[in-house]
Amino acid sequence: MRKALLALADGTVFEGRALGAEATRGGEVVFNTSMTGYEEILTDPSYAGQLVTMTYPEIGNYGFTDLDAQAARPLAAGLIVKNGCVEPSSWRARETLDRWLAERGLVGIAGIDTRALTRRVRTRGAQQGMLSTFETDAESLVVRAREAAGMEGQDLASGASTRAAYEWTEPTPRVLPGEPGPSDAPVELRHRVTVVDFGVKRGILRQLVDAGCRVRVVPLTTTASEILAGAPDGVLLSNGPGDPAAVPGAGSLAAGLLGRVPLAGICLGHQILALALGAKTYKLKFGHRGGNHPVLTEGAGAVEITSHNHGFAVDAASLAGKARVTHRSLFDGTVEGLELPEIQAFGIQYHPEASPGPSDARHLLGRFVRLMDER
Repeated sequence: MRKALLALADGTVFEGRALGAEATRGGEVVFNTSMTGYEEILTDPSYAGQLVTMTYPEIGNYGFTDLDAQAARPLAAGLIVKNGCVEPSSWRARETLDRWLAERGLVGIAGIDTRALTRRVRTRGAQQGMLSTFETDAESLVVRAREAAGMEGQDLASGASTRAAYEWTEPTPRVLPGEPGPSDAPVELRHRVTVVDFGVKRGILRQLVDAGCRVRVVPLTTTASEILAGAPDGVLLSNGPGDPAAVPGAGSLAAGLLGRVPLAGICLGHQILALALGAKTYKLKFGHRGGNHPVLTEGAGAVEITSHNHGFAVDAASLAGKARVTHRSLFDGTVEGLELPEIQAFGIQYHPEASPGPSDARHLLGRFVRLMDER
């Protein structure tokens, strides 16, 4: 039984049981309300630089399998849980929670009151923290948490993006042996899609292949002219971490694609699309993270339960006259979608591929394909 300490910038200290690597890591302390999907969450590049608190108390009970990973390596800073399962019970499990974290250099803490921590973050807002699985000086950790830079102004997408372009051909894998699924039958790859990687999830790439797309992933440093020279049928601006306004050249990249090719943005990509239109983004108090977020489709009266992971949002007032707001959060009214139908462009704030989360919004990737069909 190793001890671990979690120190927040406001001076609060939690003591619990250490999980994973023997190290000290700092990051923004956030919470996710999903009941399952902890492997997808930890490997989502959008969590770069964050200490993720799972509000559901039992984590690790079905283990880990690389099939669920959303990236080659996790960029999250660490994991905070109430109960960290020691021995998983699932035929899919390949590794335990503790071993998986340790092998990837992630720190974790278990045995703390995650309800109290979540209430503190929700009330006071996301803040920086330090999580250590070997240091015992709580006061020193608090000081370091206070000195750490916040998310505003941080370009984390550049560190999450690929360094070289590559082709993605893998469809969504079957979960059960012999189960019918997208990978059973060959798919006709009708459209060439370029994905600008700001921290893309594998689930998005897989479902693009499922939908009949030949996918090429390019670094965020790629210019609009370089992308258009490849004659793609459509371009997707991916999800990713950090402050959208801090990603160098992202707004001009998106602006150079508008009206030239069907264009879709997901999460950070949606925010970057808004910036390209001249709108503004801002930091949310504690962000939206979880698989239970209700989103209203404006004018349709339809509500979808969606998967979220973002700490910034698009300012609605700044979009006036630039784009139509198509979706809003029923939690706080924030902008969840925008469109410019006359130039075949749209953005959605949440994660339609549901990795993890509900599948209500998967049809939006189909909407992107229909735009390319029309073109």
